[in-house]
Amino acid sequence: MKSMLIICVISVVFLQYGSAQKIDNLVSFRDIESRNYFRFNYDNDFFASSDKNYTQGYSFELVAPFFENNPVNYLFYKPKEDTIRYGLAVEHIGYTPQQFQLPDIQFGDRPFAAAITLKSFMIASNVVKKSRFTSSFSLGLIGPGAFGKKMQVGIHKATGNKIPLGWQNQIKNDIVINYEVGYEKQLVRYRDLFSLQATMAAKVGTLFTSGAIGVNTTFGVIHTPFAPTKEKKGFRMYGYAQPVLNVIGYDATLQGGVFNRKSPYTISSGNIERFTGQLNYGIVLKTKTLYFEYTRSVITKEFEEADAYKWGGIKIGATL
Repeated sequence: MKSMLIICVISVVFLQYGSAQKIDNLVSFRDIESRNYFRFNYDNDFFASSDKNYTQGYSFELVAPFFENNPVNYLFYKPKEDTIRYGLAVEHIGYTPQQFQLPDIQFGDRPFAAAITLKSFMIASNVVKKSRFTSSFSLGLIGPGAFGKKMQVGIHKATGNKIPLGWQNQIKNDIVINYEVGYEKQLVRYRDLFSLQATMAAKVGTLFTSGAIGVNTTFGVIHTPFAPTKEKKGFRMYGYAQPVLNVIGYDATLQGGVFNRKSPYTISSGNIERFTGQLNYGIVLKTKTLYFEYTRSVITKEFEEADAYKWGGIKIGATL
């Protein structure tokens, strides 16, 4: 009965709503084979020779058995017979218009925005069904309290770049409460050389309300969390590609907070692109204890006056 309720909720979200994923460490090709690990993620449009839209993001992620006692876990659906791990992450994201060095509002471009969240999450894997179910609950803040201005101005001063002067026009402070679920199913696997998975995800909350559906593929000396433990190897190096269709319901980084409607500049609901396409691709190098990744992403325009944009990132992890 509980599983049917979860499926119904996901279906409703996809039918009624449908923001693009920026920091996503729960997808299968980023799996670290341990019940104890730490990972650092850093995104920046510098990797794509750009400085606009999603300009920077970072996260600190920890998975450990003691998170089994986190009371937030009661919010998560736990599939029977799955191997379950729990974790906690701190995530920070920042956005700017293209002419970020100007002090005036850049009408027709996106607003300045920053958000910081504390995310509790669960990863449930089933090697028999070759499936993966993830859930997360995030609590945080969007607005000046997320210190987006201090972060970007500090980096630009240190690197000798143009100083952002428009942060006084950013999205105002508001609470972030978000719930997310994701599901993956392996469709094809050829030895340790190639795999193909179908994916779907949904978010509901005050920061992002959206849905996504797509596929991901890995190729090379691959890792698959859908294989029994005895088949897993120490060294892997593989590429991946993940095309995704996003269906957008609400994006507070564009439209402002749900409760605080006093932001000096936002994008109106009628100008939001309800469907966006996104491609994530990269390369992963893993040993028994270490994780390294270089990633790139490109997404179609997110509102009427915008253009497509891109960013890149690195991820470094280690088992504990």
